[in-house]
Amino acid sequence: MRRLALFCLYLFAGLASSVALAAPTSILQRPYDLDTGHGVLRGTLLLPQSPSPQSPPPVALLIAGSGPTDRDGNNPEGGQNAYLRKLAEALAENGIASVRYDKRGVARSLPAAPREEELSVEAYVSDVVAWSDKLAHDPRFGRQILIGHSEGALIASLAAPQTHAEALVSLAGSARPIGDVLREQLQGRLAPPLLAQADQLIDGLQAGQLQPKVPEPLKVLFRPSVQPYLISLFRQDPARAFAMLKLPTLILQGTNDIQVGVEDAQALKRAKPDSDFHLISGMNHILRIVPTSGPQQLASYNNPNLPLARELVERVSAFIQKAQGLPGGTLAESGATVSRNAPVRR
Repeated sequence: MRRLALFCLYLFAGLASSVALAAPTSILQRPYDLDTGHGVLRGTLLLPQSPSPQSPPPVALLIAGSGPTDRDGNNPEGGQNAYLRKLAEALAENGIASVRYDKRGVARSLPAAPREEELSVEAYVSDVVAWSDKLAHDPRFGRQILIGHSEGALIASLAAPQTHAEALVSLAGSARPIGDVLREQLQGRLAPPLLAQADQLIDGLQAGQLQPKVPEPLKVLFRPSVQPYLISLFRQDPARAFAMLKLPTLILQGTNDIQVGVEDAQALKRAKPDSDFHLISGMNHILRIVPTSGPQQLASYNNPNLPLARELVERVSAFIQKAQGLPGGTLAESGATVSRNAPVRR
């Protein structure tokens, strides 16, 4: 799959945290799969092990960004940087369990949607709900947190009211409808006649209409097989979805992100003013500290050895620690989230 190649511009170890969390003596890593009834999604569990556990650790469900991004955050079109694996490892070092997974139709979850036409935002949302249900019934875990990166932040926001999650983290999440973002991305990258054709295609897809005639230079973005997914994506309003959340939220955005801007994070904060909000100086879209421009920015997308931004790990760990420590029922008292033993709304 080569979805949103331009919009997802090159898409999407020492991590010592100052957060006062008990350091685990070891970390258990195991395959962790989900049979959705419509295919099996393959995932990985990282579970901190302690000699004398007092309570189950919180668990974060990591939701990847757009395109064929796998459980580790690698993307054959946009880089091999393992940002999700790095994040999972850093959380485990701070006593936080995590599950990350290959999205439907990606990597080892490819058999769950072998045809690009089968993908949709709604299917991704349903998968998050199903993962949440599985985690909620696993006695090894405490409170559940959704962590969505880029497009994954939108998926997390749409899914959260139907899940057992009691907090949500948005990493580099866009606030604008993706069709609008794509128009902006294409400005200056296409000749005026081709840009006009792209605008017409976006207009039609935003209206929910398949576009059978696509100029050859635009097929990488608008080929017929990807259009059902684009239609499902273009009708979403990320800021509106985020504003409707009734659970604690954390917004983290890097100042050196060349794919999602600081203004998007600020718009999410305006949409949900009670959110924790932090700009991380120097952090880019794949959560590394690099200059805004120059070779280091693009090179980081293919360098899994670069450490994650230290502040990112500290902020996420502190937020999850706070969520884990609140009295039972406090996070869900609005009724927007599902109690641990309640059936999930589908």
